[in-house]
Amino acid sequence: MLLNGRRVVTEPHPKFQTLTSFLSAIPGIKIFSSGDLPSGGWWVKLDIDIRQGHAWHLVQELGYVLNNLSVQERLPTVFKPVSPPPYLNGGPSDYLSWVIECPEKSFAPGTAQKWLEGRLPNPAHKLSEWQGLDE
Repeated sequence: MLLNGRRVVTEPHPKFQTLTSFLSAIPGIKIFSSGDLPSGGWWVKLDIDIRQGHAWHLVQELGYVLNNLSVQERLPTVFKPVSPPPYLNGGPSDYLSWVIECPEKSFAPGTAQKWLEGRLPNPAHKLSEWQGLDE
């Protein structure tokens, strides 16, 4: 299926399985869809339940690793919010989504998963690892 010029995969293609399984295991994340970019790159759209206490830490950690890990280790990925028009729909707890995009065909979703796994709280699927990050 095409959506805005992108192939949308509702059931994850095997190439997305490692990344989507890892992200889905993190408390508060739900994967919506994934697909290929016309450039040969890829994208994954997800929901973060912003009502959970650790949600903004999760956004911060994903943004750090995927957008700007370091000058020397910058990944070819972008993590950003996406939303339909708020004046037509509703607030962020119901309509704010997030997307990870990678225009580089050579950077596989599984490689992104390995970078995240190595830098997010460990193990990322345990809520206790996300709680108390403000302390």
